[in-house]
Amino acid sequence: MGHVIAGRPGDGAHTYGPVHDPARGTTTGRVALATPAVVDDAVAAAKAAFPGWRATSLSRRVEILFAFHRLLLDHRDEIAALISAEHGKVRSDAAGEVARALECVEFACGIPHLLKGGFSEQVSVGVDVHEVKQPLGVVAGITPFNFPVMVPLWMIPSAIACGNTFVLKPSEKDPSASLLVARLLAEAGLPDGVVNVVQGDRVAVDRLLEHPDVEAVSFVGSTPVARHVYEHGTRHGKRVQALGGAKNHMVVLPDADLDAAADAAVSAAYGSAGERCMAVSVVVAVGDAGDALVDAIRARVQGLVVGPGDDPGSQMGPLITAQHRDAVAAAIGRAAEQGARVVVDGRESPVATTGEGDGFFLGASLVDHVRPDQEVYTREIFGPVLSVVRTATYAEAVELVNANPYGNGAAIFTRDGGAARQFEVEAQAGMIGVNVPIPVPVGYYSFGGWKNSLFGDSHIYGPESVHFYTRTKVVTTRWPDPAASSVDLGFPRTR
Repeated sequence: MGHVIAGRPGDGAHTYGPVHDPARGTTTGRVALATPAVVDDAVAAAKAAFPGWRATSLSRRVEILFAFHRLLLDHRDEIAALISAEHGKVRSDAAGEVARALECVEFACGIPHLLKGGFSEQVSVGVDVHEVKQPLGVVAGITPFNFPVMVPLWMIPSAIACGNTFVLKPSEKDPSASLLVARLLAEAGLPDGVVNVVQGDRVAVDRLLEHPDVEAVSFVGSTPVARHVYEHGTRHGKRVQALGGAKNHMVVLPDADLDAAADAAVSAAYGSAGERCMAVSVVVAVGDAGDALVDAIRARVQGLVVGPGDDPGSQMGPLITAQHRDAVAAAIGRAAEQGARVVVDGRESPVATTGEGDGFFLGASLVDHVRPDQEVYTREIFGPVLSVVRTATYAEAVELVNANPYGNGAAIFTRDGGAARQFEVEAQAGMIGVNVPIPVPVGYYSFGGWKNSLFGDSHIYGPESVHFYTRTKVVTTRWPDPAASSVDLGFPRTR
C-alpha cells in the first residue's frame, strides 16, 4: 500500500511497515513509509492544484461533496469491512464511524452559507465595508489509527469546501481506508492534486510540519505527539490545531438510575476495545452509589462477547497491535500492585491469548478503589480498562475531574436537574454529557477538549473548522464623484 499524489498511486518509501489483521495476529500487507522527497511531491501537487481549485465555484465544490456523500453511502459496507480488517473494531462500531463521518461531509455541503461575509453600507460618506473568507492554500492532516475514516473526514470536507488543497498523512497501522477515501473523492469529480495521501511515520510528519508551503496542520492523536506537532508546527510559522489524549470521567450520583449508568459505562468504556479518545476511562461513584454500581458494571462486563470484528456475535474486538495489547495488560498488573482492586481481569479472559498466530485480544477489565496517584488513573491506558474512583460528595467528584490534566470530555448521571446544570458550569472539559456517556458533538457543532487535550485555539470540524481553514479579509470601498475628490492628510473619518 502506498500513496496517492496528484491522482496517481505510488509507493516511494525509505522503508516499509507491516499491516496486520489484529483479530488473527497475521501480517496482511505492507505499507510504504514516505521519504521527505515523497512528502515534497505531495505538497507540490497540492500547491499546483490550489489556483484552479481556489477559482472553482462554490456550487461546483458542493456538487462534488454531494457526490462524495452519495459514494460514501453506497460503499459504507465496504468501508466498514476495511476498518474492521485493519483496525479490529466490530462491524457495527465501524459502521457507526462511517455514519459520523458522513455528518461532517453534510456540514461541508452548506459551505455557500458558511462562507458568507458581512457587509456594511455607508460607514462613511460614499464608503462601504465588507469582509470575505479566503482559503489558506495547502493544508495537512495527520490522523490516528483508531478512526481511519472518521477523523480524516473531520478535516478534508471542510478544508476543501473552503477552497484549500490537502495532504493527508494517515496512520501507518491501518492505511487502506485512506486510499479508498481518495478513490471515492476522485470518482466524485475532485480534481487531481486537491487531496493527496502520503503514508508514513514520523519522518513524513516532521517534513509536513517543516515544509514552507504547508500553511496549516490538523492533528489528532496522543498528547505527547500533539504537543510536538503544535510546538514544531508553530515554530515553522503554521496554523496548528492538535488534539491530544484524554482521561474522561463519568460522575454517577446516588440518585442516578444505576442500571442505565452501568449500561452507559460499559458501552462507553469498552466500545472499540477502549481505543477512543472519548472513551469513559474513569467512573466516579459518589456516596452510596459505589457498591451497587460496581456490581452492576461487573455483571455486564463478564457477559461481554470478545472476538473478531467480522463476527456478528462479537461486541468487542482486539487491540491494534500485540505491543499495545501487552502494554495494557501490564498496566492492569501494576494497578493491582499499587493497591487497586481488580474486579474483572481481562488478562484472564479465554480470548486473551498470546501465542504466535493468535489475535491481539484482551478481555475487558474493571478496577475498583482506584486512587488518583496510581498509574492506572494518571496514564491514558487507551484500552478496555475501566477504573472506579469513589468520592463522598459531588464537590469532591468535581474537584477530581478538574484536577486532571486532561479535559476532553466529562459526563454526569443524575436525576437532579440542579446538579446537572451545576456540573455543566463547573466541570473543566470541552465536551459535557448529562446522562450521555460519550458527548461527541454532532457534525454541525465542533469537537475539542481543554487543558492537555488540545493544543491550539480552534476545535475541529463544525463551525470552527471554517474559521481554521480560512482567513478573513476586510475590504473598504469608495466610489466618489471625481469632482468631489481632494487631498486630505487627516486620519480617515467615519463621522
